[in-house]
Amino acid sequence: MAAKKSGGGATKQTGNKVSSIASKGLRTGKLTRSEIKSVSASALGQDETKGTRKK
Repeated sequence: MAAKKSGGGATKQTGNKVSSIASKGLRTGKLTRSEIKSVSASALGQDETKGTRKK
């Protein structure tokens, strides 16, 4: 699990629970609504780009 440095110096890291849920989703392609929310929240919490991105 790779730690990510944010602009403020804090380390952002995906927890074991979220990593397990993401792994399950990749293996089976099936996640509950709650699991999808957990993985999404983790990804968004580590995103350092504020606002929308240009495509």
